[in-house]
Amino acid sequence: MKMLISFFLALLLPSLIFARPDSPVFNVLHYGAVGDGSTDATNAFNRTWEATCTSSSSPPTMYVPSGKTFLLHPLKLSGPCVSSGVTIEINGNIVGPSEPSEWRCLANRCDKWIHLKHVNALTVRGNGTINGRGQKWWDDNDRIRPTAFEISHSKNVSLSGLSFKDSPRMHVHIESAESATVSNITIDAPAKSPNTDGIHVMFPLINVELELIALNFHENAGDDCISIVDGCSNLKISNIICGPGHGISIGSLGKHGSNDNVENIVVSDVVFIKSTNGARIKTWQGGQGHARNIIFERILSQDSYNPIIIDQFYCDHEQCKEHVGFSSAG
Repeated sequence: MKMLISFFLALLLPSLIFARPDSPVFNVLHYGAVGDGSTDATNAFNRTWEATCTSSSSPPTMYVPSGKTFLLHPLKLSGPCVSSGVTIEINGNIVGPSEPSEWRCLANRCDKWIHLKHVNALTVRGNGTINGRGQKWWDDNDRIRPTAFEISHSKNVSLSGLSFKDSPRMHVHIESAESATVSNITIDAPAKSPNTDGIHVMFPLINVELELIALNFHENAGDDCISIVDGCSNLKISNIICGPGHGISIGSLGKHGSNDNVENIVVSDVVFIKSTNGARIKTWQGGQGHARNIIFERILSQDSYNPIIIDQFYCDHEQCKEHVGFSSAG
């Protein structure tokens, strides 16, 4: 077991990545970022992104240098961009404000922290860490907690090399994406951190690969290592270390009678260590839709409570009545 884990972790070590010599590089330090961990860098990142996204030279790179820590409030980087391909290289560290009350949120609603949207041929890479400093969020039930990093409404996306830590809510969220790859990333969250899914993928998601990922939830994890919900199809997940955590979950599907569909999912070469669940499918009573052509293979489970679980009576923190409806197949 130790040799297997060491092998996976060795694969996860990110290498140094550099832009092509003929590619324009837009350094956040040149647009006003300080990188001392306490000076707000949000406006500087926005200015850097604007310069990168409007550059006609291809492919441009937005660069976050190593040896620096950048404090960011909620940040939205939107396209479409002029160039046919854009790279964001993060080798420094990014942190959120330490106090929930300090976050500058629109209408006091913090549902996203770093959000990339409408950017095709997008590459996000590097060896930096994105730390949501979510400890004080987890005990605050009066605020909507933000997902740390979201990519949505984009095609041909690559996310690799980064580390994600202590998100207030989900760490990585991919939505409405086509042809995306997530590889060589690590996700780390402590015990009793609620709903801090490692990677959450949802509608409509087509032709996506998740591979070489270590999800380290200390002791009792807050939620799923990977959660796959409505609209996902042709998804490949491989070479994952998950533990403890709630496993790799299809669902939940069909909540409050919704029509949810997931199909053509392959999960392979996964190690579950002291997880609550391993290979998991969960659906609500009364829902509609299907979960079909689901394959879990070459799974190693060590000290997991439910190595394999299919729950068609899922009910999370609610009073649920008996229903009929949702079906699973395959």
